[in-house]
Amino acid sequence: MTKLDINSKYRMLSGHEIPVLGFGVDSARMYRNEGPCAAAMKKSGLPRSDLFFTTKVYTKDMGYDKTKESIAASLKETGLDYIDLYLIHAPYGGRDARLGSWRALVEAQSAGQIRSIGVSNYGIHHLEELQSYIAVLEAEHGKGKGGQISVGQWELHPWLERKEIAAWCREKGVVCEAYSPVVQGTRFEEKVLQPLVKKYGKTPAQVLLRWSLQKGFVPLPKSVTPSRIEENTQVFDFALSPEEMKSLETGDYAPVCWDPTTSKD
Repeated sequence: MTKLDINSKYRMLSGHEIPVLGFGVDSARMYRNEGPCAAAMKKSGLPRSDLFFTTKVYTKDMGYDKTKESIAASLKETGLDYIDLYLIHAPYGGRDARLGSWRALVEAQSAGQIRSIGVSNYGIHHLEELQSYIAVLEAEHGKGKGGQISVGQWELHPWLERKEIAAWCREKGVVCEAYSPVVQGTRFEEKVLQPLVKKYGKTPAQVLLRWSLQKGFVPLPKSVTPSRIEENTQVFDFALSPEEMKSLETGDYAPVCWDPTTSKD
């Protein structure tokens, strides 16, 4: 794989770039933390172009009209001129609501309010439904007018690898973001990790983040502790061998968070 470092980025289908490692705080309408996150960005003194802000449509705001209101509220609360990435948080609310939310995101992207759009916690059946809808929009309005799924976000780690979803994303060029990539610390004592921790002189969290990077995912380790945030960036000075990557294939399906991918509504 291409050698990565802290400054590496992936180019999304939207044409914009996303850092290969996300760290800090995860933003969403549901978390009610958009304003504080944006304030921290401004306080940092860093150029806006060096920062990447993501938020998500709240499950209660699904549907075209509510999602348009949600986008407007995000822009107002953050005071940002644009949002780098806006995701549909989960595939709840039914087909019409999901597709209506997507249409609202596409329109906001066309208006320059959002740079890239995507989904979170979608199952394969939800992804296929959306791809079909994108084709319908393109047939009605022209090529590229249906939007692109630039990013998909899921809980991803060796105990929840989601191979089918990851393969779907690779085929379509969708960037996979991995939330809870260190399994919320619940697996640090697993035997499968210990030889790697010892060999590389790394923490279990760093080994798991390295696994995520080598899978081609964008890991999103969540922490507000400066020392942990720094530790999470120190994953570019070693690499797991193909055999070691294979040793981390547990075959388990063990979420530590919610799992909307299985929703059938």
